[in-house]
Amino acid sequence: MSIQRLPSRLANQIAAGEVVERPASVLKELMENSIDGAAKNIWIDVEAGGAKRILVRDDGAGIDQEDIPLALERHATSKIQTVDDLETVSTLGFRGEALASIASVSRLTLTSAVADQDAWQAQTEGAGMEVQLQPASHPVGTSVEVFDLFFNTPARRKFLKTEKTESGRIDEVVKRIGLSHPQIGIRLSNAGRVRLNMMPAQTEVEIEKRVADVCGPAFMEQALPIDRESQGASGGGLRLHGWVGLPTFSRSQSDLQFFFVNGRPVRDKLVAHAVRRAYQDVLFHGRHPAFVLFLEIDPAQVDVNVHPTKHEVRFRESREVHSFIYGSLHRLIAQTSAGATPAPALMEGLRGSNEPSQEVQNQEQNSLPLSYFGSTVERSESALSEVREADIPLPAWQPAEAESVAFQTGESSEIPPLGFALAQLKGVYILAENKEGLILVDMHAAHERVTYEKMKRAWDDQGLASQPLLVSESLAVSEREADTADQYSEIFAQLGIHLDRAGPETILIRQVPVILKQPQVEPLVRDVLSDLIAMGSSDRIKEEINEVLSTMACHGSIRANRKLTLPEMNALLREMEITERSGQCNHGRPTWRQLSLAELDKLFLRGR
Repeated sequence: MSIQRLPSRLANQIAAGEVVERPASVLKELMENSIDGAAKNIWIDVEAGGAKRILVRDDGAGIDQEDIPLALERHATSKIQTVDDLETVSTLGFRGEALASIASVSRLTLTSAVADQDAWQAQTEGAGMEVQLQPASHPVGTSVEVFDLFFNTPARRKFLKTEKTESGRIDEVVKRIGLSHPQIGIRLSNAGRVRLNMMPAQTEVEIEKRVADVCGPAFMEQALPIDRESQGASGGGLRLHGWVGLPTFSRSQSDLQFFFVNGRPVRDKLVAHAVRRAYQDVLFHGRHPAFVLFLEIDPAQVDVNVHPTKHEVRFRESREVHSFIYGSLHRLIAQTSAGATPAPALMEGLRGSNEPSQEVQNQEQNSLPLSYFGSTVERSESALSEVREADIPLPAWQPAEAESVAFQTGESSEIPPLGFALAQLKGVYILAENKEGLILVDMHAAHERVTYEKMKRAWDDQGLASQPLLVSESLAVSEREADTADQYSEIFAQLGIHLDRAGPETILIRQVPVILKQPQVEPLVRDVLSDLIAMGSSDRIKEEINEVLSTMACHGSIRANRKLTLPEMNALLREMEITERSGQCNHGRPTWRQLSLAELDKLFLRGR
């Protein structure tokens, strides 16, 4: 068959397949056009999950009469004019494809008016139909009404899910755009019945309320604010701000993860990797963090023209962005010491959300008592057995007599965040009193985190010790991986691994960290090479070592049913207050809970 130019109608429908996946994608494109048109309010009404009808009306600047037919043509846009404009896109839309693609698979009506001019309306019906322009009645702004989506492509319509599912996806689009542009009022109706109503938010309190409306009030109660800036090596500044959920506020699904680049909702592997790394030492296995984060970056440093849906971006200095996001979140999460951040709500329950695995429960039952590590653990497999044999009492600490009396009478203003110990419950929990009320502490989980952090600091202070292999291990790799091993040889040396190149696609492993078992090394080296190629850095070896230290800390922490004295309990509370990440144990479970006096009164119906 000879090469032929496709008819415009067929070309438009092919293009529509990239942009118009379902009603939610239609709504996304129309809302982004409204935002680019300087809308202050957007009103949306859908029917049958958007398959029957989608109406988006805004109070933006509107479209001139002569530009309305152009707005429905492919690759016609007011947002870019030259190649240079494409390099610094600051608008949400710019490809000039959305309206033409939507019009090619639906019956579309566009009505618009600019200030001091009459309104005009254009109607189309499927691809290749001539645009009909006529006078209309409409306030300043634009309305786009989409009827019978995929009416002329029945095969595509069959791929739509149930009305409930498609409506849920529409809700998600509205929520994401509502988070990214809180200054815009948005109302979503279903056949005239209001589903979401977001009022314009200008003040910090109003913006936080919108976040709470979208993510739930529990998220805001258990989230840490973040606002960090950095002057990038490329000269452009970076700013990361928003809210990050505490590790104990984790999810079984990644449904509360919102990331925006210059106001654009994106799903990016580099960003996901940076966030995952920041949480990897505090999150229970299989759980997902919750966050609402905004990255502001020079538009010239990010390529948004990666995919027609504009969900993906490409950073020109990807390693710099990755390091900035990871470093910012890592430092913030490290500050989550007990008492310094909000305690998880007492009554929310752990079953089904933060419940530990059977393996972790077994570890807790079999663990033996151990004092806080004051010196570096031996770099060998015998270290774990030495930990199990240790049985040194906790250091004693208690408040001076005058301080205790002042606390009990309510006259002291220097009450520690976790207060003072009152008693031990069932050999598992510490009960303490602080200014707010009652503190409950899981003594094993708390001691485990304190021990783990001490071991990590001691290990870092002494550095990684390595040992030569009796027989060097040959590793077959690609030429690119071998080149990477040469390029980052100093990084491997710092990680305790010595590599030599033995050929174009062969490297030799000659030395490995003492604490790691030899069978672990080959897959570890491959993973590190993969990270270095993609990100320019790797924490794989550190994570492996931390896994060993975490296991040692778990086995070496206070076990259940060990009786503690009040001074020992107070010593643990004070250690928790000064230890990074002590709000959760090594497995991501909370170490403490707060029950306020108001909550206690509510339990006993006091004041009613």
